[in-house]
Amino acid sequence: MNVRWVDSEASLTRPGLVTVADIFEFPLRVRYMEVDAQGVVFNAWYLTYFDEAFAAFLDARGLGYQKLLEAGFDTQLVHSEIDWKAGLRWQDDVLVAVSTARLGRTSFAVDFEARRTGGEVACSARTVYVVIATDGSGKCEVPRLLACALGSPAPLRPGDRAASDRLQRG
Repeated sequence: MNVRWVDSEASLTRPGLVTVADIFEFPLRVRYMEVDAQGVVFNAWYLTYFDEAFAAFLDARGLGYQKLLEAGFDTQLVHSEIDWKAGLRWQDDVLVAVSTARLGRTSFAVDFEARRTGGEVACSARTVYVVIATDGSGKCEVPRLLACALGSPAPLRPGDRAASDRLQRG
């Protein structure tokens, strides 16, 4: 799998600098089984694409999922908002862009864009995750190792006030 980083504004102004805030891109090809009777990707598959891209995003930043679990932490999706602009079709080559949108005390938000070859955004999403302890004791503060892997927020889509308020409380 060939994943790539898209240069952020900071790395463009300072050649050779790669920042953790750079946008991660995860490639995929739409499979036949993911297409519905309308000839486009069935909506539920986008969350699967984003989940796979998020795992690859963390792995590329040195925090594989197993390492997070071994440190005693896990994440749970608590909210996701998806906006469709155009349907993806069978055998479309897609890049799923991933970037940290916000960091809270016990939660964080990640932005996603499913982009066709050429950069057209077919779908965008913001997903909020809460950090939980693997011992069953419930939610906990975002651990340093996860905060470092997430990096500085660089939202791909404008935030809504309600989501921002929920993160400030979480």
